[in-house]
Amino acid sequence: MSDRAPDFTRLPDLASRALGGSVVFANDDLFAEKENLIKPEPAGFAAEQFGPRGKVYDGWETRRRREPGHDHAIIRLGVPGLVHGVVVDTAWFRGNYPPEISVEGVSAGGYPAPAELAALSWQPLVARATAAGDTANYYPVADRHRWTHLRLSVYPDGGVARFRVHGEVVAAPAFLAGTVDLAALENGGRLLECSDAFYSTAEHLIGPGRAAGMADGWENARRRDGGNDYAVFALAAAGVPQWVEVDTSYFVGNAPGWVRLQAGDGGSAWREILPRTRVQPDTRHRLMVTGEPGPVTRVRLDVYPDGGLARLRVHGQITDDALAGLRERWRDTAAPDPV
Repeated sequence: MSDRAPDFTRLPDLASRALGGSVVFANDDLFAEKENLIKPEPAGFAAEQFGPRGKVYDGWETRRRREPGHDHAIIRLGVPGLVHGVVVDTAWFRGNYPPEISVEGVSAGGYPAPAELAALSWQPLVARATAAGDTANYYPVADRHRWTHLRLSVYPDGGVARFRVHGEVVAAPAFLAGTVDLAALENGGRLLECSDAFYSTAEHLIGPGRAAGMADGWENARRRDGGNDYAVFALAAAGVPQWVEVDTSYFVGNAPGWVRLQAGDGGSAWREILPRTRVQPDTRHRLMVTGEPGPVTRVRLDVYPDGGLARLRVHGQITDDALAGLRERWRDTAAPDPV
């Protein structure tokens, strides 16, 4: 465990509600609901807020245990993935945090119920380790199997504000055939580089579904130097873009004036697939790709001169060779049989 945020925290949070994660079970959440564990936003605290069961916390909190054992919660990841590390954030829990935690994983097919999950064979990812109160506790994970569910155990009881599961998306290849969103986070796309994320991260652009508001998009600071802002994304796999969606929903007075999209393979010059194009505020723009981009592995979105976007979609088809590689990776990352 380290006090400094390690590199794995730059990877997507596979458990986040924003990516479709859920907390499917907790043996106890008398003081604070288990669902708080995967909220995308940092935990808050209202000193004056009390309920019929005591102080209200923005996290998961169990009652004081008076018998042997420990408490646990089961989290379904929004997408299957390789876990590089977890964060057990005990923000605001000072006299009621768990002194120790552990994390286990399982790879389950379909959508099992909590009782079915409990009967499976879980694999250790983080051995029982100490935790501190009111702190983001970081734990690296060395195992590189693909998991669908994680079990967070606290010893013997207590409160955890947020549980972050940082790693790589490993999307099921069966859902990547035909025309798909090549840039989507849930398909394996990821943010590589961003010129500025003063207000909110550009990773939001490739999140699932429609944006819920400006905070759920990418917004940079106002530029005063004559340049422009940009973000670079790795695609889920090598593919051929066909059409794109540039969504400025909710950005009324702070949308960019123009956008441009380029594509490349990381080893050659960028190729323009959408020329500098005028965009309107608070609008979903569906735009055809220009020219013959050929197979590409990344895209660069330029906004002029600055401004906010809700979503970027890059619709196209993954090449046959790349899809075969995804199938091989799916096989190679399979976890031990949980039954």
